[in-house]
Formats: sequence, C-alpha cells, structure tokens
Amino acid sequence: MSCTPGSNQEQSGKDLKWWQLSLIGVGCTIGTGFFLGSSVGIKIGGPSIIIAFILAGLGTYIVFEALAKMTVQDPQKGSFRTYARKAFGHWAGFSNGWVYWSSELLIMGSQLTALGIFSRYWFPKIPLWMFAAGYGVLGLLVIFIGMKAFERLENIFAVLKVIAILCFIVIAVLAIFGIIHGGEEYKPNVPNNMTELFPLGMKGLWSSFIYAFYAFGGIEVMGLMSMQLKEQKDAPKSGKVMLLILTVIYVISMGLALTMVPWKEFNTKESPFVIALHDYHLPYIPFIFNSVLIAAGFSTMVASLFAVTNVMMNLAEDGDAPAVFAKKGKRGISFPSLALTAGGLVASIVVALLLPKEIYEYLTTAAGLMLLYTWFLILLSCRRLVDQSGLDKVKNLIGLLLILIAISGTLWKPETRPGFFVSLLFVVIIALATLKMRSIWKKKGEKASPESKRM
Repeated sequence: MSCTPGSNQEQSGKDLKWWQLSLIGVGCTIGTGFFLGSSVGIKIGGPSIIIAFILAGLGTYIVFEALAKMTVQDPQKGSFRTYARKAFGHWAGFSNGWVYWSSELLIMGSQLTALGIFSRYWFPKIPLWMFAAGYGVLGLLVIFIGMKAFERLENIFAVLKVIAILCFIVIAVLAIFGIIHGGEEYKPNVPNNMTELFPLGMKGLWSSFIYAFYAFGGIEVMGLMSMQLKEQKDAPKSGKVMLLILTVIYVISMGLALTMVPWKEFNTKESPFVIALHDYHLPYIPFIFNSVLIAAGFSTMVASLFAVTNVMMNLAEDGDAPAVFAKKGKRGISFPSLALTAGGLVASIVVALLLPKEIYEYLTTAAGLMLLYTWFLILLSCRRLVDQSGLDKVKNLIGLLLILIAISGTLWKPETRPGFFVSLLFVVIIALATLKMRSIWKKKGEKASPESKRM
C-alpha cells in the first residue's frame, strides 16, 4: 500500500527522473489491498468491480495531480498536512495528520491480517492471530535493527509484485487460448448482459468502490517523493503514467481472473489470483504465487510500520503530538513512537483474535475510508491554495464526487457498514481532540482562521 519515502533519494538530492518515480510508484502501491482486498470487492460487486477499478484510477489520479501541483509550487516537509493548515488553519493540519496516522495504523492491521490469510493457505488450522503476531514482531525487529538493508530489498519486492501480476496475465491468456487446461474444459465467464455484469445491482458496484480505491492507496506518499524529482514540473506526468500503468495492470489481471473462475467462487480467505490458478495443471505455481504474495505483503507492512512511526515523529516535531514522540535514539528512531506503533499492532492482533472471520473486511473498509478522508481534504486544500483553470475545477469536483460515492457506498452492505462506523469513531475522537487543542492554541495566541494566501 505504501512505501517508505526513500532515504536514498533524500541522500542523493533531487536527481529522480519522472519515469523512475513512475516505476517506484507502481511497485510501492501494489500491495495486499489489491492482492486480497479485491476479493472482498468481487464478493460485493461481482464482475462490475472492473468498472470500479477504472473510476477509482481516475479519482486517484485527480488526487495525485492536486497534491503534485501544491508540492511543485510550495515544497513542504509536512506535505498534505501543511497544505491543509495553510488552507484552513491549524485545526485542519492537526486533524489531517491524525486522520492519516490512524489510517496507516488500520492499514497496518489490515496487512497483518492479509499476511495471516495468505499463510493459512498452507496451515489452515493455525489461528489467524498467531500469524498476525509473528509477522508483527518480525516487522518491529526490522524497524528496530535498521531499514537500510530492508530498503534495498524493497526494490526487489516491488519487482516481484509486478512480475507476479504479469506472470498471472500470461498464464491466464494461455488458459484462454487452450494451451493449458484446468480440471474441466475452459469456458470463459464473460458477462453477456447487464444482469451478469451487475449481478448484485448498482448497489453492489457502489459498495465495491471502497476496495477499488484501497488498491490505489499510497498515492499521498508519492506526493512526498515527488519533491525528489530532478524537474519538479514533471510530477503530474509521472503520476499520470504511473496510474495509467497501474489501472491497466489491475483491470487486465482482474478481468482475466473473473473469466477463469465464476465470480461466486471467490472468497476472502484466498487471493483471487490463487483461486483462479487453483484448478489448472501448474505444479508449484499456486505455491510460488502465494509465497510472492507473502513477501510482497510483508514489505508493504514494514513500510506501513515505518510510515506510522515517522508520521508520529513529524506530528510531535510540529507540536501536534506530545514532544516525547519526537525524541530519537541512537539509530535515528523514536522509540516512544515505535512503542506506540507496537501498541497499535497489539490492538490489531487482539481484534483478529476476537473477530477471526470478519476482521479483514472491517479493517480494510475502515482503513480505506480514513485514507479517503485525507484525500478529500487534499482536493479541498488544492481548491483553496492553487489557481485552477476551469478544467482543473471540473476535475477537482469529479474527484470529490468519486470519493463521496466510495464513502457512502460502505453504508449499503452489512460487510462494509461496521468499517464505516469504525472510521467514524476515529474521526469523532480526533475531532474532540482538535476542539480541545483549539482552546490551547488560542491561549498561545495562534490564529484559528485559515491562511488563505494563494501559493
């Protein structure tokens, strides 16, 4: 889902070319949200999930373009948090930072659960929470020991994720043309009418939107990395190419999976790609593919651990979190922030223990919603801070509308509704904390009104 904003780039200066950022974005964005979260989307929306992916790709690009434009005109370390503060006041920067931190925490829990689900492919009798605990401890050890060696492995994992999807596409095409055969004669499951395309109606498509958007999560990190571009003006082009590649890969691979297996056979216990390959005479391929999914999922989980810890450090440095979380140890890591992250991991594992069947859907829905709240404020900040053309304003409105559709769609299905209320609980807690902080800022003489100057 996300990627560690590369220290390598920071060390080498602004020498990143636009196409390099595009490739980095592809590798960093592909994660458990696509490899497993798409299964939930298929279960809710059926084949119409393909339409959701296309529209989510469009919405994600609009968000990236808005963030890239703000970054080009006014590079800021705090990125979208700083822009929200400039646009609407201190309260917006504070609440946006905490909403994003909460979303990353939920994403981390979702990834832990996904890793456990992948591992149960081999060991179905071992409880999910035990796998979640094991991967969580291993991830914390990686952060504690140091990220340098792991950052090098991140590039390998990024390539593995792309190769895995491309290999699946090749295998699926071979199956379609009858070069490889499954247990029964291959009959492509192609929708022939609107009823087959929308087997669960428009509400199914509406409710599946959140999982399509979730597969594109991490675009806000790309906004941060765009500061390392050699030519800042190339940031929008980089995002356009990256999201075009991602959308094409997602749509083709998901479409092929749906032609290989009837949509009703997909479930949330296995990756849709492992399910699609299950009935074909391919020795070790499902085993290898599942191994790649675990490696890829672990890499994004560690990246989320790193992101959560660093976001907390940045909040503390800006005075929006207790100062103790900004204190760094000998390894350059804030151990109080890492301890808070570990607490979040423990909470995720406890929830996995209490709700072993529903946990992934709940966490994924809540994480996706919290991320979309951040994206929504990015678009609003851009409207306030950047001089937009008529076309830009229309695109901004389309992005806001698509995000609202994804958010509201979670209310239609019993599988997604609890996730909505979990995200709402986080928002209410953050809102109450923001109200408390506003009184403190007023005592300190800070202005509560937005800094409405144009960049």
